[in-house]
Amino acid sequence: MQYHHNGFRAGDPGLWDPAAQNTQGSASNTLPAEADVLIVGCGPAGLTLATQLAAFPEIRTVIVEQKPGPLQLGQADGVACRTMEMFEAFGFAERVLKESYWVNETTFWKPGDDDDDDDDDDDDDDDDDDGGGGAVRSRIVRSGRVQDVEDGLSHMPHVILNQARVHDFYLETMQRSPSRLVPHYHRRLSGLERAPDGASDYPVTARFERQDAGFTGQVDTIRARYVVGCDGARSGVRTGIGLSLKGDSANHAWGVMDVLVVSDFPDIRFKSLIQSANEGSILIIPREGGYLVRLYVELDKLNPNERVSSRNITIEQLIAAAQRIFHPYTLDVKEVAWWSVYDIGQRMCDRFDDLKPEEMATRLPRIFIAGDACHTHSPKAGQGMNVSMQDAFNLGWKLAVVLRGRSPASLLHTYSAERHAVAKELIDFDREWAKMLSAPHKKPGDPTGAGNGEAIDASEVQRYFVQHGRYTAGTATRYTPALLTGPSTHQHLAAGLLIGTRFHSASVTRVGDGKLMQLGETLAADARWRLMAFAGQGDGAGPASPIGKLCNFLSHSPQSPLKRHTPAGADVDAVFDVRAVFQQSHHQLAVTAMPELLFPPKGRYGLRDYEKAFCALENERHNIYTLRGIHRELGCLVVVRPDQYIAHILPLDASDALAAFFGGFMRDV
Repeated sequence: MQYHHNGFRAGDPGLWDPAAQNTQGSASNTLPAEADVLIVGCGPAGLTLATQLAAFPEIRTVIVEQKPGPLQLGQADGVACRTMEMFEAFGFAERVLKESYWVNETTFWKPGDDDDDDDDDDDDDDDDDDGGGGAVRSRIVRSGRVQDVEDGLSHMPHVILNQARVHDFYLETMQRSPSRLVPHYHRRLSGLERAPDGASDYPVTARFERQDAGFTGQVDTIRARYVVGCDGARSGVRTGIGLSLKGDSANHAWGVMDVLVVSDFPDIRFKSLIQSANEGSILIIPREGGYLVRLYVELDKLNPNERVSSRNITIEQLIAAAQRIFHPYTLDVKEVAWWSVYDIGQRMCDRFDDLKPEEMATRLPRIFIAGDACHTHSPKAGQGMNVSMQDAFNLGWKLAVVLRGRSPASLLHTYSAERHAVAKELIDFDREWAKMLSAPHKKPGDPTGAGNGEAIDASEVQRYFVQHGRYTAGTATRYTPALLTGPSTHQHLAAGLLIGTRFHSASVTRVGDGKLMQLGETLAADARWRLMAFAGQGDGAGPASPIGKLCNFLSHSPQSPLKRHTPAGADVDAVFDVRAVFQQSHHQLAVTAMPELLFPPKGRYGLRDYEKAFCALENERHNIYTLRGIHRELGCLVVVRPDQYIAHILPLDASDALAAFFGGFMRDV
């Protein structure tokens, strides 16, 4: 964390000075007449977007929520590794790590047969015949266990934390930002209209009906440059732009409950999947705090066009269903913190903005949808909240650079194109995973499942879980070559940093102070591009070296992206943050001997930034060149987007290609 570069500041460095032009707080609880970005909904997507935009006080951001206040409990809880990397960029990952449950292993349980042996299981004299060749199958036995996240996949773990706490961290970050941004609650969207192109600088008009006491029925109107609907599966914004969710109807009912229990089940504090012979399945998600546990409980299959609400399922029925699946283990529920039943199918919209396909070439999007507003699915894959936040992280930096004049508005076309493809992958994965969790277990004497074409074995579920571990960790997303993603021409220079995927961090040593750290810690959520230069063997950044020549080009050439796209008077790294990694020990280098771009003067005093140069670790097992397949002799330049995805990989001397890439979507100053 860096501060003081514009003068000494006492107190909490995480509390930004309020911007002089700040008018975004809602202490008066009155909506402003106009906004640059209007966000509808304070769910994970809405708060991710609001937090990113709150860093830019010159962007007038307004966020509105129908509920009376912040979320208190329930809903999503799984935080994927990739999401933790994003939380690090927002500055609150350490708080999540401290409070959360860490998912270390996942265990799998299946119906037990007479010849099954599991030291943790008890014999039961009341076992029943399940009709499968006379075998005893009313007890459950552990069939396997796996490491939840493969070694080296991320420097961040997979954790579990109440969605409400995630919201709290976002809200605090917003309130401490230069914008002092806070939501406007108690407002239900009642109307949304877009004016004809060119008619207004604020072409979208939204109307909200007040829901709070003393103001009930009052209608507030606000005009905005852009509107983003993060208002959930029943999105009013989605309806307002004529879109609908399409896909599979729900065909199976599940219940979910957060409970405090006393149980003799040995894996109650492991993430576990239990598949019983006749009573359905349970997914166990231990919760933060050491005692709370979430249970996803399979209920009945639904009839065509039936909704689970028509069953009038009670919490007592849900507990009883769980107890039957746990048999012969006991499950004594002492307290229910939250519970619900659901029948969500896999559905998504055709597009995520307000343009029809035939309008793409002639019009610009003004209204967007994100998260559950544009894709819904079961919660069992643990991806809903994570993918929703990544939607917003993708859109947020694009809105920021467009509104700050750094890119044309046509850049916003890339949001729907990129995130629709990701949502399609999510829907396909969730459909298959949900099907496996609801499938009957193969019976003894019928190992192929010939008697029931849908039957599966516990080993198949475990194998599928392992095969798709990178997807559930959130690290499998890969954007295809397009405006913001370059071709794979030079992929061989960094074979382990795939173009289009998120930047996979590794440990490095900072030259200026010898600090051991993750290189990914430098990728803050500040809408800046990163140019990560990996030096070839022996390159010490001298004037004639590839690193030295690259820095000279970036600092002085009229074709340099830094010269073409950085506003006059701004710090040299205001738009492009240039960093370098060397292969020597940091004891062999001096930051003061680096090119000025790697030791730049910044702020009103011209104080030097000592944190731009790093060294790979000498231990080959932890060396970033080894881990990420970076060419030892030639090195390379890795271009990282503001949302931490790799946009391009180029040779260190590919100046023309670098300039052309950024010239394709950035404005000259």
